Amino acid sequence: MGVIIALVALTLLFGRIYCSVICPLGILQDGLARLRPRKNKKVGRYSYSPEVRWLRYPVLAVFIIALVAGFGSFVALLAPYSSFGRIVVNLLRPLYEWGNNGLATIAEHYDSYAFYSTEVWMRSLPTFIIAAATLVVLAALAWVGGRTYCNTICPVGTFLSFLSRFSLLKIHFDEEKCRNCSACNKSCKASCIDFKTHSVDYSRCVVCGNCIESCKFGALKYDYSRLRRPSPQPLPCREGSSHLSSAEEKTPSQMDSTPLPAREGLGGGSSRRAFMQSSLLFAATAALAQEAKLKVDGGLADIEDKVAPERKTPLTPPGSLSAKNLAQHCTGCQLCVAQCPNQVLRPSTGLMTLMQPEMSYERGFCRPECTRCSEVCPAGAIRPITPEEKTSIQIGHAVWVKKNCVVITDQVECGNCARHCPTGAIQMVPLDPEDEAGAYVPAVNEAKCIGCGACENLCPARPFSAIYVEGHEVHKEV
Repeated sequence: MGVIIALVALTLLFGRIYCSVICPLGILQDGLARLRPRKNKKVGRYSYSPEVRWLRYPVLAVFIIALVAGFGSFVALLAPYSSFGRIVVNLLRPLYEWGNNGLATIAEHYDSYAFYSTEVWMRSLPTFIIAAATLVVLAALAWVGGRTYCNTICPVGTFLSFLSRFSLLKIHFDEEKCRNCSACNKSCKASCIDFKTHSVDYSRCVVCGNCIESCKFGALKYDYSRLRRPSPQPLPCREGSSHLSSAEEKTPSQMDSTPLPAREGLGGGSSRRAFMQSSLLFAATAALAQEAKLKVDGGLADIEDKVAPERKTPLTPPGSLSAKNLAQHCTGCQLCVAQCPNQVLRPSTGLMTLMQPEMSYERGFCRPECTRCSEVCPAGAIRPITPEEKTSIQIGHAVWVKKNCVVITDQVECGNCARHCPTGAIQMVPLDPEDEAGAYVPAVNEAKCIGCGACENLCPARPFSAIYVEGHEVHKEV
């Protein structure tokens, strides 16, 4: 509530400045727009376009209905913070990790430990596809119309547009100074300035300041002055006005040819393409080198990867209270997935919980001392807990699968699950109660098990573990 009140107050004072300088998805759109190559640098990137009401308001209505009804998957598709999180976790983070692994390979060659390799893996194919599709849509809309996504699809932007109409500070025209050169129109990333009528659509204006910066005549101001009513017809050029000096007089063609401030960013299109090509080549070479190293390192036999078991009830992180609480509050921002140091969390592929976090123990287990996911959750879906509280939260219980156990299949001694259980919930008992000298198999005390997954992760059986954790719909305290 504090964040919402602050956001409303910010918009009523300054307009939609949140969208321009705070929202990470909005800033990403600006970066994508700058990557668009332009053949003629004298032509502006943008132009005025009317508001698309038939799309933006129905999208907001559907978003609110989904929010009230608890359709978290649909809410996560439209929420801007969630979209940005998916793009970072699924697309940008792997590139960063591949670059890190390349530096680690180089550092290792020089006997340096300044970098160390990390495992790059796909946590969820559907989420990856959604993130890639979102980035493509953002790039296409940003190249064509700048902040089209913010002003047409984003429900937060549409909500703030109602408030921005009444903001204290606004951008407005000084008609006496305006020369109708259209520089403001060509630089407006929100496509909301109609220089012909000297009007600004405040519901779409994100207060980026590009128009003020591009105006050479000081005809645009950002203050609380009373707005002037726009003229119904465009003002004629003041070429022959008596109050203009000869140095100020310009023809329309001369004014159109006045160069706008350079907004090309770093270098030209060719240099950017060369940089991207070299970066991708470096990342691919480093990845191949790392893969080759893994294949020959130590000359050991390949270990088959574990396969996730089919759980009747999915596992939700400690602190989420229940599957229902997580589904109602989670926005699918992927922050907990990105911050999990044990590689336990990954986005769900279920239809009703799509992109929300769920747990699985093929690559690690949920260490009792780790509370990272509860510390970073911004939505209250995973509530803050202490390590002491976590050790008493039962998110599930272990289940032994006799047909997969190496004690049965390979006739060897094991006991890995019992040795690594942090709560002592697993004991090794004779397979045949009358033969204490025979094989010993695990027995699970469900009352003591907290579902951390240490037994499942460290079980030597492949590809399916001989012991796995079944989730609980509602978490319990043990």
